[in-house]
Amino acid sequence: MKTMILIASMLGMSMSFTACSDDNAPVITDKNLDETTTFFSSTEPGNYTTYYKPYVGYVGDPMPFFDPVSKEFRILYLQDDRDGNSTIYHPIHELATTDAANYISFREAIPCGAAVEDDPAIGTGSTIYDEAGKTYYTFYTGHKSAEPREVILLATSKDCRTWTKDRSFRLPSPVEQGYDKNEFRDPYVFYDDDAQLYRMLVSTLKDGKSVIAQFTSTDLHDWTLAAPFFTNVWGRFYECPDVFKMGNYWYMIYSDKDVTRMVQYFYASTLDELMNLSGDGYPSTLPDEGKLEATSFYAGKTASDGQNRYLWGWCATREGRKTTGNTDWAGALVAHKLVQNEDGTLSLNVPQAISAKYSQPVALTEKARVGEVASTASSYTLKTNSFVRFARLGNQNKITMTVTVPEGTEAVFGLSFVDCSDKEEKVRIFIEDKYGYLKMKEVTVNEKTGEWNDAVSITERAIVPAADNVYHIEAYTEQSVCVVYVNGKYAFTNRIYDLAKNPWSVFCTDGEVTVSDIKLSTY
Repeated sequence: MKTMILIASMLGMSMSFTACSDDNAPVITDKNLDETTTFFSSTEPGNYTTYYKPYVGYVGDPMPFFDPVSKEFRILYLQDDRDGNSTIYHPIHELATTDAANYISFREAIPCGAAVEDDPAIGTGSTIYDEAGKTYYTFYTGHKSAEPREVILLATSKDCRTWTKDRSFRLPSPVEQGYDKNEFRDPYVFYDDDAQLYRMLVSTLKDGKSVIAQFTSTDLHDWTLAAPFFTNVWGRFYECPDVFKMGNYWYMIYSDKDVTRMVQYFYASTLDELMNLSGDGYPSTLPDEGKLEATSFYAGKTASDGQNRYLWGWCATREGRKTTGNTDWAGALVAHKLVQNEDGTLSLNVPQAISAKYSQPVALTEKARVGEVASTASSYTLKTNSFVRFARLGNQNKITMTVTVPEGTEAVFGLSFVDCSDKEEKVRIFIEDKYGYLKMKEVTVNEKTGEWNDAVSITERAIVPAADNVYHIEAYTEQSVCVVYVNGKYAFTNRIYDLAKNPWSVFCTDGEVTVSDIKLSTY
């Protein structure tokens, strides 16, 4: 027995020495992580909290609504288990939150049906509360491989926790009126106070053209076909429609499936005017076609508690766990605060509770400077092809800073992640004051000169350059989810693998900028 213990001990020592002598071995202690700036392959936990992800599976299309009884936001969503089942998939799961920053999971709410039923696979829908009947109604898409592939179905609940499918309700596509029997999904139901009736919107095709169909009802059970709510301006298929009134305007938020793959919106002074926005000239009155986000954020829908309206969507994972990989369907739940501007246009900002959640200060440790960099006690001035690298980030991070572009000049600058001293490849968020864009790219950077080789954008979105040349930047990360806000107006969500536990930097690739008041915090 003693001999066996001795051999085991010697073997363990041998393995330890071997690991220490291997230059390619991963960094294995927090002490070594703090001391180095080389690449560390970070692992992801099963779940996220701020940008919610369940322990098993991923978050698909969110269906948020505000529950007037519990005074909570309820987020029903399509659970993507990625279990290889191509027939039965996407049951509806349910979350609750009061602040868009912390979630309670109620797990499965509405299960998939059997293969022979209308809903072996489930698609997006919406929930509404009937106060008179004290009943919650969730209308959703039933999907199957046999034709007709899609039909609108219903589940009800008395407590918003236990749901029962109402098999007496089945709303198929009105094919006799020219509507498509297979593309007929994403029901959204709201109450029209002026008309004293409920309206249901459905994403579909009519006579081969993309439209949002409309049905009306006074009892949430019997529905009558009405004229289309919206005839698509460009002929694109608009998914996940969401209609609401905010201030003095009516809005329709939607996800463009065919071309941009972005969450966008239209707006008008009245509901009737919104329903008749089909002129080709209308989109030119909206900044950048009303695009709210970039292509890593999809299926966005909103809910309001009467004070705040939030937009929830999912941040896609990527194939092969590579930042440059193709986007998968589903990922983590991301929430933005919807901000209404004086002219009726919309902006996005961070929910206050998310900002407050990241409240623990983290010391900012500089690790390297490359290029022409000058500094004071509270700021850095960076010129073309320069950067300042900082120590490793944690798993959850909040980075804030103010960037000023000198009067009369234009610049390109930003944040760099997975910015390791032994890897030329860096994932950079470019803020292009010069061109009016936010872009994410993986680029190669010379560690000695700061010179870099450009690459095609992984994601991008247009912005209006700051009139006063000042940019207030907030970046929030949880594991590989990264959400950047610019001047409280623009949101830019991305998936950046290995962001956690690796160094980061601020950089300038064109012109000159002064970066001040840099702060780092966590929770």
